[in-house]
Amino acid sequence: MRIAVFGGTFNPVHYGHLRLAEEAREICGLDRVVFMPTFITPHKLTESLTPARFRFELVKAAIEDNPGFSVSDLEIRREGRSFTVDTVRELLKEPDTEVFLILGSDSFNDIASWYEYEDLLSLASFIVAPRPNHPPKPLEEVLPVELAAKFWYDSRVMGFVNSNGNSITYLDTTPIDISSSDIRERVRRGRTVRYLLPDTVIEFIRKEGLYR
Repeated sequence: MRIAVFGGTFNPVHYGHLRLAEEAREICGLDRVVFMPTFITPHKLTESLTPARFRFELVKAAIEDNPGFSVSDLEIRREGRSFTVDTVRELLKEPDTEVFLILGSDSFNDIASWYEYEDLLSLASFIVAPRPNHPPKPLEEVLPVELAAKFWYDSRVMGFVNSNGNSITYLDTTPIDISSSDIRERVRRGRTVRYLLPDTVIEFIRKEGLYR
């Protein structure tokens, strides 16, 4: 089972997230993309988050018509700060499971600051998507030289692989520059957010009075 974890605050989830997940699923031959809303994310401790239960339900509403997507409350139930390596270790307890992580290029460029990132690189493969104003850095600039040297380019996966069989794949995805913070601000001002996120998500935001 090839599953990809797509973590984030999803505050709220929007079409940029959904299109990226769909293209990653197709291009990388994934069986499922698991959206993983964070309880608290270590890299955004100052962000004022909508309660996790609402963000979980927003994702659930957004993906209800896609059998290739699912949403997990694993990190929400864990509470506290969410470390991706702990999530990957939990998922790998399932037999015959291969785990991928979907990240924006901005996040992957900063991967060396993540908790136990070297273990993470040995446990999971990475799918890196371009983010506006954050071009992917060369691997030797992202990782320590001795660690970057353990990866070599493999055209079959359109990326780099190591001796463990893990890969780092850089996707060329459809650019959709939508911002969750911009959506929140539009809702707060009473402006339309139609065509930025699914109608099911818009209706949930309206019903629960979120971002007002």
